[in-house]
Amino acid sequence: MPSHRKPRTRTRPAVPALGVTTAALASVSLLAQSADAAPAAPRPSIEEVQKKVDDLYRQADLATQKYDAAKEATTTQRAKVDSLLDQVAAGTAKMNDTRRVIGSYAAAQYRDGGVTPTMRLLFSDDPQAFFDQDQLMGRLSDEQHRTLSTFEAERAANAKKRAEAGRSLASLTTSQQALRAGKEEVQGRLAAARTLLSTLTEQEKERLAALEKKKQDEARRRAAELAAQQAAAAKKKPAPPAGHAPTAPSGPSAPASSKAAKALAFARAQMGKPYVWGATGPASYDCSGLTQAAWKAAGVDLPRTTWDQVKAGTRVATADLQPGDLVFFYDDISHVGMYAGGGLMIHAPHSGAYVREESIYYMPIYGAVRPG
Repeated sequence: MPSHRKPRTRTRPAVPALGVTTAALASVSLLAQSADAAPAAPRPSIEEVQKKVDDLYRQADLATQKYDAAKEATTTQRAKVDSLLDQVAAGTAKMNDTRRVIGSYAAAQYRDGGVTPTMRLLFSDDPQAFFDQDQLMGRLSDEQHRTLSTFEAERAANAKKRAEAGRSLASLTTSQQALRAGKEEVQGRLAAARTLLSTLTEQEKERLAALEKKKQDEARRRAAELAAQQAAAAKKKPAPPAGHAPTAPSGPSAPASSKAAKALAFARAQMGKPYVWGATGPASYDCSGLTQAAWKAAGVDLPRTTWDQVKAGTRVATADLQPGDLVFFYDDISHVGMYAGGGLMIHAPHSGAYVREESIYYMPIYGAVRPG
C-alpha cells in the first residue's frame, strides 16, 4: 500500500447510551403527566354566573334595540323604494304616451315628404340636442313644440326618479344587512346565556334562584321606600282652592293623565304574555314594543326604540314618577318599563320571561319620561 494512503477505519453507527435514552423517555413521560395533571379552569361561582347571565341578557336587550332600529329603517326604506318605483312606472307610461304622439307627427311628415330633418328630430333619442337649432325648431308647429318640451321634461323627471330609486335601493340593502347582523347578535347573546345556564347542576340552579330572590327582595324594599316617600310628599302638597276641581287625580298612585291611565291599563292587560325580541304584539312583546303599543292604545304614537322613546316626552325625576311614565335603564338606555305606582313597573324583561310587574330598582335607572 502506498505510504501516502492511510488505512480506512471502519465506523459503526452511533448508538445512544442507555442512560441518555432513559432520561429522554422519562422527560416525555413527565411532560405527559404534567399535561394530564394541569388543573382545569376554575368553575365560576354562582354569583359570577348570575352576573354573567344578567350581562348577556342586557347585551341581548341592547342588540334587540339595534335590531328594532334596523327593522324600522328597513320598513321605511322599502316603502320609499316601492313608492319611487311606482312613480318611475307612471312616468314611463306618460313618456310612452307622449312618444306615441311624437310618432304620429313623424308618420305624418313621412307621408308628406319623406324623412326630413324635422322627422329625425322627432325620432331622436335626445330631442333636446336639437332645440338650439333654430332652422329645425322653426319647422315645428306650436303643438309639436309643446309635445317635445313635455317629452323632454318627462324624461328628465323620470331619470331623476330612477336615480333616487337606485340610491334608496342601496340604502335598503344596507338596512337589510344591519337587520341580519342585529338578528345574529341577539341570537348569539341569548344562546350564550342558555348555554351557561345549562351547565348548572340542580343544586346550583337552586342557589341561583335563591340569589335571584334576594335581588328581587332588595329591589322591592327600595320600591317600598320610594312609595312611602311619594306618599309623604303628596300629603305635604297644598290642597286645591275651594271650589276648584282638579282636572286629573293627584297623588303618587294616580296616573299623570287620562291617556296615561289608558296606557297603563293596556300594559297591565298584557301581563303574562311572553317576551320575544323584535315583537310589538299582540301575542308577545319586547320592552320598547310593549311601551309603544300601550301608549298607542291611549292615542299617543311613540317611536320604536328606547333611544328614541327617551326623547319623546317630558323628563321627570324618579321621586316624581306617576303611573304611565316610562322608566329607562342602564347607561346605554337599552331597557324600558312603564311605571305602575308604588315603586313598581310593568315591563317585558328578557327572552324566556313574561310581561310582569317588578321593582324599578331591579336594574340601574337611567331616567324617566312622561309621554303625552
